[in-house]
Amino acid sequence: MNDQNQSKPKQRPEETPKTVLGGTSAAKSSSGWKNLFAKRWVSPAIFMAAAAIIVTLMWIYQGADQTSPTTGKPESTDVSQEDTATQGKDNEAPEVVAGDELMQWPLANKEALQVELPFYDEKATDAEREAALVQVGETFSPHMGIDFVDPSGKTFDVLAALSGKVTYVKTEPTNGNVIEITHAGGLVTVYQSVTDVAVAVGDEVRQGTVIAKAGRNDLERDLGIHLHYETRSNGKPVNPSSLIAE
Repeated sequence: MNDQNQSKPKQRPEETPKTVLGGTSAAKSSSGWKNLFAKRWVSPAIFMAAAAIIVTLMWIYQGADQTSPTTGKPESTDVSQEDTATQGKDNEAPEVVAGDELMQWPLANKEALQVELPFYDEKATDAEREAALVQVGETFSPHMGIDFVDPSGKTFDVLAALSGKVTYVKTEPTNGNVIEITHAGGLVTVYQSVTDVAVAVGDEVRQGTVIAKAGRNDLERDLGIHLHYETRSNGKPVNPSSLIAE
C-alpha cells in the first residue's frame, strides 16, 4: 500500500496560464493596422483627407483676416500740410544773415557784362533749366553759380561781394584759381576762374575790395575769360540773385 502510494507520481496543481495585459488585443490591433495600410487605396485616401483639411483651414484663416478690422491706420499717399510746408521751405533759398551789409555783385560795372551761364533754378522753366546745364564729356550737371563775361573778351576786376575772411585760395585742375571768403551766418562766396589773385588765406577783406581779375579755367574753356561766382549757405548752393536786392 505504501509502495503504491510512493509509486504514484505526484500531481502538480494546475497552473493558470500567464497573460499579458492587452497582449492579445494589441497584437490583433497591430495586425489589423498593418493589413489596413497594406491596401493600396488607404495611403492616397489619407493624403487627400489631410490636404482637404489644410485647404479648409487656410480658407477659414483668410476669411477671418479679411473681415477682421485692423488696429493700425491705413496707409495714405496724401501729403500732409506739414510735409507740404517743409517741401516748400526746402525749395526756397535759405535765410542768410551776413551782418548789416547788403550783398553786392562782385563786379565794378555789372551793366557792361553779360551772364553767359545762369544758375540752375529748379523752379525755372524747362528752357531756363536746360540753359543752366554744364556738359562734361557725356554728362550734364546743373550749374551752381553764375558766369559773367565781357562781350569784348577782355578781363575785368573781381570784387569781394561782402566783407569777410579769406578761407581758401587754391589752383584747381578744372576750376582754375579759386577764392573763397567766409562771412557771418555761415555764408560763403566763391570766385572761380580768376587770375592775378590779390589775397591770401587769413586776410580780412572789406566789401568792394579787388581780390582778383577774371580769367580762364579748363572746365568752362569755351567761355574764354570769365568769372564763375557762387554763394553757399551752410554748404548749400544758393542762387546769388536771390541774395541781392536790385
